[in-house]
Amino acid sequence: MEPLLGVTLGLILMVTSSAQSCTCVTNKWTVCDQDASGNCTCRLVGSDHTADCSTLTSKCLLMKAEMTSLKLSYRPRVKLLDGGIYNPDCEDSGIFKARQCDEAGTCWCVNTAGIRRTGKGDKNLICSELIRTNWVDIELKHKETSHYFEALDVAEALTHLFENRYKLQPKYITAVKYDSPFIQIHLKQNNLKQCDVDIVDVAYYLEKDVKGDSVFHSDSTFLVSVNGKDLAIENIRIYYVDEKPPVFSMKQLLVDISAVVAVGILPAGFVIILVIILCQKRKYKKIKIEKMSETEGQILQSL
Repeated sequence: MEPLLGVTLGLILMVTSSAQSCTCVTNKWTVCDQDASGNCTCRLVGSDHTADCSTLTSKCLLMKAEMTSLKLSYRPRVKLLDGGIYNPDCEDSGIFKARQCDEAGTCWCVNTAGIRRTGKGDKNLICSELIRTNWVDIELKHKETSHYFEALDVAEALTHLFENRYKLQPKYITAVKYDSPFIQIHLKQNNLKQCDVDIVDVAYYLEKDVKGDSVFHSDSTFLVSVNGKDLAIENIRIYYVDEKPPVFSMKQLLVDISAVVAVGILPAGFVIILVIILCQKRKYKKIKIEKMSETEGQILQSL
């Protein structure tokens, strides 16, 4: 009787261990099943796409999965500003459709980051192409610490994090600048190859990690370590820059109650001006960002 009990317990442990191993490491918003042969297949919540758990999931499919999870949890509906989370329409490839519409039939055009880049219209609105976001600026702030970190060490630690956790090749990290407690990271990706992750997806995964709502499976912990010392990131801000400037009329801007970030590229192409228009106060600020070469892939430290 005891040997039979031992075999039964062993089988239960094997099944439990097998079920635990059938998870999607890079996406918690999946439903995974394991067949009799031990093959694990994971499908995305909300879209039923098969997930490639060896790499990042596209931002569009992640947002759709997140919105589906929110609906299933019966949380109160919250009206979100442009650029926030909404239930997007995705192409079969997982990227955003150029035109997005809400339940009321209001439509707008987006970039590859899913952020609105035109005025709003009805379902007759035509978005002829999906404009690529090829430049992402990330601003981080870490908690106060008694440790001193060299700028070069911080840059190396973050490059290692992006390469290993987010699967981003170092050549797309054009600059990392550190002035305690602030960190600036510049990502540039003119052409997306099939084997590469999109810098837009990388930025979204990082944002979720910093805000404590990681997309990764619970076993994967977000940690920035510089020479064996933890660098606790507490704040993040992300700016997306497109290959082409957005299309907003002044009339559309003035009737919009939210702050709108307009990106203009000068004919020479060397300077990008971010014009932040606060409609309520009608204040204007200009920020100049020097153009950096993607091919250089250098890590620049702050002076």
